[in-house]
Amino acid sequence: MTNIEQQRYDRQIAQWLIFCAVVIFAMILLGGATRLTNSGLSMVEWKPLVGAIPPLSEQDWHDTFEKYKQFPEYQKINHGMSLHEFKSIFMYEYLHRVLGRLIGVLFAVPMLYFALRRRLRPGLAPGLVVLFFLGGLQGLLGWYMVKSGLVDNPRVSQYRLTAHLGVAVAIYAYMLWLAFGLLFTRGREPDTARAPYARWTLALVALVYLMILSGGMVAGTDAGFAYPTWPLMGDSFIPPGLYATSPAWLAMFEDITTIQFNHRMFAYFLFVVLNVSALLVYRSTKSERGRLAAILLVLMLIVQVILGISTLLLHVPVALGVAHQGGAVLLLTATLFLSHVQLRQ
Repeated sequence: MTNIEQQRYDRQIAQWLIFCAVVIFAMILLGGATRLTNSGLSMVEWKPLVGAIPPLSEQDWHDTFEKYKQFPEYQKINHGMSLHEFKSIFMYEYLHRVLGRLIGVLFAVPMLYFALRRRLRPGLAPGLVVLFFLGGLQGLLGWYMVKSGLVDNPRVSQYRLTAHLGVAVAIYAYMLWLAFGLLFTRGREPDTARAPYARWTLALVALVYLMILSGGMVAGTDAGFAYPTWPLMGDSFIPPGLYATSPAWLAMFEDITTIQFNHRMFAYFLFVVLNVSALLVYRSTKSERGRLAAILLVLMLIVQVILGISTLLLHVPVALGVAHQGGAVLLLTATLFLSHVQLRQ
């Protein structure tokens, strides 16, 4: 195989990976909408194969609704819900699960095709296999999350929800990283000495990822509804009751005041760190792509801050909440791009 052929195949594979990443991004947005509309517990069974077929007749809908009525969410929260209302929440969760299955097909079939046609660059196959198994794990983790709410207390565990979100974002990020490597590296090995602050940009990726996990804890505990004010939380910048649990560290994960406060403080910290880092990279790099990456990072950071504050002040409307979650993923994308440019330019 000539270098020109390999480069053409690399572009094809990168385009496929980016397409899959876009679909995963849509999946993350749909997952956010499912959470914000409290639709996640509407499907009380996990049927990986036949579950792709929705209720088709009115009798099917009645049967499905009757199954839902047997679980605590209906009995304690949605008692008296009409069939029409049930159909609305059911479709959010149904589409979320179907899209997950579709992603599996969109990834597995082309992967096999590229592998059988020997179009994969040496060293790429293990990364694709890792992505495939992470996708399978994500499906199992999704049902594990739902099961946590099909109990006497009909609330999905914030730990399982955050893990589910974290794996989805990790798959998305790794997929893009592989695609960037195919598009921009042209077969060269990474050399952190080629660009200033290269290693530091990897730390930025980790920080943004942790911020997304922090947002998962906010979503999982509904902490975003607690203090719809900014810059103060209620009447003060530091609200009363922080870390009031026993032990105190548990408040980071289970006390809504502490969870929202930590999320805000992390956001302020990231705003400073990302802006300063982007400025340093912009001033020091000789690469036009590096300067573009720094500019994109700052622009996406500003958009995300506006979305976060607006979501909070407007008491987490579904559209803004979903946009804020999507903005976090796009901010991670910009950080990944900056890091890849600095490491492999």
